[in-house]
Amino acid sequence: MKSLRLGTRGSTLAITQSRHVAALLRAQYPDLYIEEIIIRTAGDQRSIDHPKLAAGASDGKGIFTKEIETALLNNKIDFAVHSQKDLPPEMPEGLILAATPPRETAADSLVGEVGQRLESLPVGARIGTSSLRRQSQLLHLLPTCKVLPLRGNIDTRLRKLDEGEYDAIVVAGAALERLNIRRGQWLDQKEFVPAPAQGALAIQTRADDKSTFEIFRTLNNSNAECEITAERAVVKALSAGCSTPLGARAIIENDHLHLWAVVLSPDGDKRIFAEAAGDLTPERHLQEAARIGQKVAQHLLDQGAAEYL
Repeated sequence: MKSLRLGTRGSTLAITQSRHVAALLRAQYPDLYIEEIIIRTAGDQRSIDHPKLAAGASDGKGIFTKEIETALLNNKIDFAVHSQKDLPPEMPEGLILAATPPRETAADSLVGEVGQRLESLPVGARIGTSSLRRQSQLLHLLPTCKVLPLRGNIDTRLRKLDEGEYDAIVVAGAALERLNIRRGQWLDQKEFVPAPAQGALAIQTRADDKSTFEIFRTLNNSNAECEITAERAVVKALSAGCSTPLGARAIIENDHLHLWAVVLSPDGDKRIFAEAAGDLTPERHLQEAARIGQKVAQHLLDQGAAEYL
């Protein structure tokens, strides 16, 4: 019986995501034994109220992945499950993205009182978010709202909402789905554009561990992989950092990819939007997805997006 060591962060969401992937794997390999190893990352060890963690500053890249990747490189674990949007664009040498499982919703969710909707929030509503992208889009749609910092894991954020610190909060809908906790209003993905790779998981292995890589390729979802490729191509073409108010979303239907992206000024006053589409072929689907991403990035630059990057 083959066994694999899974490295994961200790947060409720990270463990839930990792166990979801483990369950998918066991469904195909019933005799597979998976050992779960909890690894504390810099993002877990440092105060969650650290402003650079909350704002997503560029020097925070990899704060939730570096220690796990080090354990993988040092052969202390065999694979890791990450949120795709936590992964820096460039994979460390010696590691490889083995699979992108089927994607859950990429949409952001507004959570407030039961039935609360973004368009019905009162003037001066206090909305919590830790993301500059979300802040910019909130201020664009609701110029009178007050955007306040929101930190902590999902449970902590919901508790702060319940305690009255905010009138509403905006979080990733996939996190609510995965934890099977209350849902709010799924925000329209063209009006309120998600972060690139939001809602997707990434399975990471060592590049030289061919047998483990081949096992996980059975979990790869081609559509999700192409969507992420297109969205990340926008990020790469714009040389965008974690603190850039950038959203990108790709959707594939019948081998046709539709991608849109947005760049905003931090105060939400300026919004630059671009989109493009194209057909994908089985032989070159990833290259074609990347090309569409580059095209959208150029459309954004042509409209002056560089000012806000």
